Amino acid sequence: MKTTVLYAGLASPHAGWVAIDELAELLGSYFEAEVLSPQTVAKPWTGHFIRRHQTHYAPLQTHGGDVLIVVARGPGDLAMINAIADCRKKFQRIVGFVTDSYFTPGFVRETALFDAITVTAHEDIDFPKNRFKLPVHQLYQGADCLTWIPRTHAARDIDVIGFGRTPPSYQQCFAAKFHPASSPHLYLHSPLGNLAGSNVHLERGMLFKLLQRTRLSLAFHLYVEPQGSRPRSMMVTSRWLESLLSGCIVVGKRPTSRMADDMLFWPGATIELSDHPATAAAEIEALLANHAALEPQRHSNMLHMAQHHDWRYRIQRFCQVMELPVPGALLDDLQRLGALCAQLRA
Repeated sequence: MKTTVLYAGLASPHAGWVAIDELAELLGSYFEAEVLSPQTVAKPWTGHFIRRHQTHYAPLQTHGGDVLIVVARGPGDLAMINAIADCRKKFQRIVGFVTDSYFTPGFVRETALFDAITVTAHEDIDFPKNRFKLPVHQLYQGADCLTWIPRTHAARDIDVIGFGRTPPSYQQCFAAKFHPASSPHLYLHSPLGNLAGSNVHLERGMLFKLLQRTRLSLAFHLYVEPQGSRPRSMMVTSRWLESLLSGCIVVGKRPTSRMADDMLFWPGATIELSDHPATAAAEIEALLANHAALEPQRHSNMLHMAQHHDWRYRIQRFCQVMELPVPGALLDDLQRLGALCAQLRA
């Protein structure tokens, strides 16, 4: 089966989307696929009046094949197929994996050209299914546990880490509490040096090494002190999954959703902090004072991630719902995952 994988991350790397890029790269590897990533280009003058919110892409060259798999960060990325002239003629089937599927205004008219897509939340199925009259399947986000789970024990010298968005009042309070020389605790926030560009993937390893040396990782859902006009949802995003697979204790504000209930189902997967930042800082200090008692929870977090949330399980399910053959290399890695889980259970 001749397969092509299309995704944005090679042409436009961004730290917030690296986990989704890893999915695309795993798909490309397992299917021995042609991998394409379109460059965005300036709009033609007509684009300022017609479909003015549409992203425009430089042309990509491909002979086509049996299946085109589009890994979309959000619904708008489904329009990347415009970079392939006559894509519907060149591929027998076009299927998509949509991550931020809650943003329904982002679904572009090109969605109708797909044979089927997946969305990340059960609640997101109906809109594209009804509007574009295509099969829509639900598939949760994952993480590359087989690559990034800790293999050796390292001292957890970072007490608290906050990467990505932290609500301003909590950030201000935690910085004031933990940064002074009088505090014995180390609070590390915004450790990434590059949000976009060629170094994003290089710094991926740095982030995981930091997480593997961290006790508590902050994670707040998007309705806590929302900022700007960014669309909001109760998704379980990469922040939770990457922290858990690294053996961190996740503290903050857990999403209130079916997704959170389904994915973060084991005892202690997350710990809620107070609505009051000063009280939350005191709660963090109490957890840090009880560091040794949290070791079983770290182990549980890593085991449950490896058992349930590796990207390879999602790819296997993707193959099933899209009626694609499961690659032999994927089955081999699923066996490796099973062996890893057995080691963690021992």
